Amino acid sequence: MDTLSYKTKSLKASELDPKWHVIDADGEVVGRMCTKIADVLRGKHKPSYTPHMDCGDYVIVVNAEKVRFTGNKMDQKEYQRYSGYPGGQRSLTAKEMMAKKPFAIIEKAVKGMLPKNRLGRQQFKKLFVYAGGEHPHQAQKPAELK
Repeated sequence: MDTLSYKTKSLKASELDPKWHVIDADGEVVGRMCTKIADVLRGKHKPSYTPHMDCGDYVIVVNAEKVRFTGNKMDQKEYQRYSGYPGGQRSLTAKEMMAKKPFAIIEKAVKGMLPKNRLGRQQFKKLFVYAGGEHPHQAQKPAELK
């Protein structure tokens, strides 16, 4: 038994090697795409995943205005916010949100899939969403993520 000692490998900060990925959101279903993005941001796609560390990669999403919803979600799904004052609850449908801030749909979906603590906030900062097809991160040489 001593010759077969299995030990769980825990990643160290010096061993982190984050990569950059680009996702084209053209025609993608919001929920299915955002689960993949959340996995990459957390690092769950790597064999060296360590739950208590930010071992994920950077993700750039382009063409956020071309995502799609299934069913009647475009008219029926509501995004709510609350100012804290009486009568201060406001809501937008997905169609109105798509017209005003198309990048916010992906950001809200991914943020809800990350941990609700300081690690999740740190991982969320590695997400960059752009409504159009251009992004300013060419220097990082991002690879296309299918």
